[in-house]
Order: sequence, then structure tokens, then C-alpha cells
Amino acid sequence: MFTGLVETTGEIVALEIKSDRARLTVRAPAIAPEVQIGDSIAVNGCCLTAVERNAETISFDLLRETLDRTSLHGARLRSLVNLERALAAHARLGGHFVQGHVDCASEILALEPRGADHRLEIALPRDFAQYVAFKGSIAIDGISLTIAEVRDASFAVWLIPHTIAVTNLRTRRAGDRVNLEFDLLAKYVERILAARGA
Repeated sequence: MFTGLVETTGEIVALEIKSDRARLTVRAPAIAPEVQIGDSIAVNGCCLTAVERNAETISFDLLRETLDRTSLHGARLRSLVNLERALAAHARLGGHFVQGHVDCASEILALEPRGADHRLEIALPRDFAQYVAFKGSIAIDGISLTIAEVRDASFAVWLIPHTIAVTNLRTRRAGDRVNLEFDLLAKYVERILAARGA
């Protein structure tokens, strides 16, 4: 379980893709010395298990499902990824409950400065539109954000300067794909209501 509060960014230094799996290596000196083999780390919102590490880098094995469902399949060397270690039981929950189970990757339609802030608009896949609500929570590349606008085929969030400064969004552009995880509570409500309706 995560909170969507990014600890640091890391740099992709290797991505070896084979037919059914891949090995991803991220340079993350800010957290690598404290990581243990087997630790769960959200990498752009994907819950991955650390399988190797040294003082500078952490490596992860990716399943075919991860490659198919997330933007990590098209990740470029030297690109930045958001990193968050799993929530400790005694820690404060400052964002929202994020599982690290990415629902889909979707395209950035616009990322524009508006005064001191930025407006980020993302395409909304029809299959997931029911989970998006005005003022609801969403994880974008693992960042806990609040939905500010909902349209027929897109939604938008607003970013304060701190979020731009400490996440990979400072390097993102229109046309890039980001990972989306929709609110867990909305999924359970949908499931419960569907069961009652049956």
C-alpha cells in the first residue's frame, strides 16, 4: 500500500525486455542504500519488487501484464520515474490509498502553465470513466492528485509548483503516456452495487 506522495525520482539506466518479462534498473541513490531485497516500491505508480540493489541502483522484474498495462513498456533510458516506498504502519497517510495496481496508461493531452501552477489534462478511456468524479482522488504516475475537471473523454488536475519540482511531471509533455490508478473505494462501491443489483 502506498500514499501517492512521491519520495524521490529515479533515472532509468537499463530496461531489458524479453518475450514474457523484463528487468528494469533505476538509478536512485536517495533511497537505494535503505532498500532491502523483496521491498515493494511504486515505480511510476506500479508496485514492483526490488530483486537487486547496490548503493546507487535498484532492479525490478516486470511481468508481461505490467508491460502490457503500463507505460513502462515504452520507457526510455535516462527518463525519470517517480519512486515511493511502501507505507509504514506508523506513518501518516497524506495522500490517498494507492495500491500500486495500475489500471491503464493514457495520453497527456495538455500540460500547460497557468500562473504559478500547471493544468494537466489526460485522455479518459471509456472503460474507466465511471471511476472519475469531480474532486475525487486519482494516482497519475503514482502521484496522488485531485480531479478538478471531468469531460466526456478527458479529465484534468491542477499541479502546484512543488509537485512539478519533485516529480517526473517536470519532464512530461503532451503526447506522453502516464499510468493511471483509479480510486479503490470507487471500484468496491461498483462491485457491491452490481452484486446487489443481481
